[in-house]
Amino acid sequence: AYTMGRAAEMLGTTHGFLRAIGEARLITPLRSEGGHRRYSRYQLRIAARARELVDHGTPIEAACRIIILEDQLEEAQRINAEYRRAAESANPTAAT
Repeated sequence: AYTMGRAAEMLGTTHGFLRAIGEARLITPLRSEGGHRRYSRYQLRIAARARELVDHGTPIEAACRIIILEDQLEEAQRINAEYRRAAESANPTAAT
């Protein structure tokens, strides 16, 4: 896990930006025993996507919502593909 300072440095952003996406509930960083925020690589990828949207003029709240919706869409598509594969396996002649 990365500290807030290291995460902000890696993303080229500020501590305030990381706090804001946390307040928008886009990411929930882990906390050290001392209460300091710690970010995973996955959370940094999400934060980088948020920064990309904000850099292109999207308000931070909207950027967070877009990312959440993108994630939900990706998950729905994955589930749909699994159902489709299961249906094709159960009835291979229906796929043609």
